[in-house]
Amino acid sequence: MRAPGFWARTPPSPLARLLAPAGSLYGSFTAKRMDEPGERAACPVLCIGNLTLGGAGKTPTAIAVATMLREQGRRPAFLSRGYGGREQGPLVVDPSRHDADAVGDEPLLLARFATTVVSRDRPAGAQLCTGGGADVVVMDDGLQNPTLAKDLSLAVVDAGAGIGNGLTFPAGPLRVPLARQWPHVGGIVLIGDGAASGAIAREAERRGLPVHRGRLVPRADHGLAGRPVFAFAGIGRPQKFFETLRSVGAILVGTRVFGDHHRFTESELDALAESAERVGATLVTTEKDAVRLPPNFAQTLAVELVFENEVTVRAQLQEMLGPRPA
Repeated sequence: MRAPGFWARTPPSPLARLLAPAGSLYGSFTAKRMDEPGERAACPVLCIGNLTLGGAGKTPTAIAVATMLREQGRRPAFLSRGYGGREQGPLVVDPSRHDADAVGDEPLLLARFATTVVSRDRPAGAQLCTGGGADVVVMDDGLQNPTLAKDLSLAVVDAGAGIGNGLTFPAGPLRVPLARQWPHVGGIVLIGDGAASGAIAREAERRGLPVHRGRLVPRADHGLAGRPVFAFAGIGRPQKFFETLRSVGAILVGTRVFGDHHRFTESELDALAESAERVGATLVTTEKDAVRLPPNFAQTLAVELVFENEVTVRAQLQEMLGPRPA
């Protein structure tokens, strides 16, 4: 899906106000479910979630914290629902035999960095993680899912989007009313720049929660500076990807936006290739989109999350985990 424009409008639009009663009912039901106790795993569980529907940068955040955990002597494994994939799980993702249609696009990215388990049943997935030797489970999404108890939940917030109009789906982008989510959040990861996130950061700090600020940067030399680029993306916030391309010096001569987790058709791929050829540009897309494309169809701009102050992030992780293993 693609987030409707009125979700970002403040104050809320007439349509948002019309949908607000439905959002209140949905939010109340989901909040009650969120409060239910979950099953404990055999090891600590760290959830990287978000407060809203749509992309905020959860997957790069999960990868960044898993890297820190390894540096602290831990053996992290990722746990994902496998959104967009047909497999129910629990299963260990194998990029050599699984594709995005089977397990979803995000698990394929995560599997490049650590063991990744896909499971609609989160407790069963955590059991498979620990059975494979993991001593900490890193959940990619699942903040609002109560079935697996979390030892720490970090909510990722896109600084450019914040929480939109502050209303609950379908009136706005919130998954659960914000006041009902705060008790389940142990910290905020604020990605990028933007005034939209200021109120969230202030409220988190008022509640005594750490706010970890970071930015997405290219993971490797991209060679795009000064080159004409036709960019396309099927992610939660495509404009963020386009802004990143501009920040590295690419010259955007054309863009096309698709819905999050979009499955590209042959005709769409032909149209993209023709559009780029017509303007003499290089086709460029995101790492997440690339796993849903034929090999070498487009150049990929891979990004990673860099925290402004890694020390505070590492300290919170260590507090969750307790003493370092012998």
